[in-house]
Amino acid sequence: MTTLNRRSLLAGATTIGALTAWGPIASVRAAAPPVGKQAPGFYRYKVGTTEITVVTDGLNQFPLPDDFVTNIKKEEVQAGLAAAYMDRNIFFNPYNPIVINTGSKLVLVDTGTGEGAFASSKGKIGQLQSNLAAAGLEPGAFDAVIISHYHGDHINGLIKADNAVAFPNAEILVPAIEHKFWMDDGEMSRAPKGRMETNFKNVRRVFNADVMKRVRTYEWDKDVIPGMKAVGTPGHSTGHTSFVLSSGADKLFIQSDMTHVPFLFVRNPGWHAFYDQDPAAAEATRRKMLDMLASERMMVQGFHFPFPSHGYVEKNGNGFREVMAAWNPSI
Repeated sequence: MTTLNRRSLLAGATTIGALTAWGPIASVRAAAPPVGKQAPGFYRYKVGTTEITVVTDGLNQFPLPDDFVTNIKKEEVQAGLAAAYMDRNIFFNPYNPIVINTGSKLVLVDTGTGEGAFASSKGKIGQLQSNLAAAGLEPGAFDAVIISHYHGDHINGLIKADNAVAFPNAEILVPAIEHKFWMDDGEMSRAPKGRMETNFKNVRRVFNADVMKRVRTYEWDKDVIPGMKAVGTPGHSTGHTSFVLSSGADKLFIQSDMTHVPFLFVRNPGWHAFYDQDPAAAEATRRKMLDMLASERMMVQGFHFPFPSHGYVEKNGNGFREVMAAWNPSI
């Protein structure tokens, strides 16, 4: 019987090292070039018996603007990014539409930035269609596309690069208040130059004649599809909508852009982002809904949360903090 001790182990290691460096083992080793890209971005979990597939549309990043948060100094925003172990000078913005499979209906919630963005960003964003394909989900299989609000990163994927409808067999379900606002010619004529004017033009571009044939509006506090109630969360836009998905005893709050990125606006609900149409209303909505979510310990799915973008929020001092759900190898 061989007795293993520290000296014999070290001797063995020395021998193996010599063989690796000079002997036959070296002949089978080869350099592995870096792959240089991520795997397809999708992740599945269940709410009761309903299957959720989170499908990333990619990640945008840009230098942090001076006025990114309008009611505090840039230095405080930078400190917030640093506290989240992020670059102080770069804003990272993920996009995460979801697919809901109820067993009888296949539904997409929001559509990402679109095929045009995929081309212009060299694949960094606009990834929805390629990741749907990787997840085994064909555009023609969808029964409905639900839109939370009319900002480009949520509606641009309704059409393809050639302006054809991206989901040819799907109803397009939109919030009645949001649709009325952005389709009102009077509101468009009064829109200030810059972000609002640009968004009006983009809405009219996306909601072309073929898309409009498929549009049906829904109301707040009613089911959009069976088991999924629309919840008015205005402020980010006039008709910004979130959803509560219920299946059995389980619930999921699909929060759209209510907090946008959690590492800034869950942790600091009083901060006013420059892209909120009515910052005071957005803050009031955030505080009310975050308090409810923390109290009820309801799972949250956030469009701009880090992929796979679901977890919980809990109270933390004068604000809240996000607690991301653990990755699960099974569904």
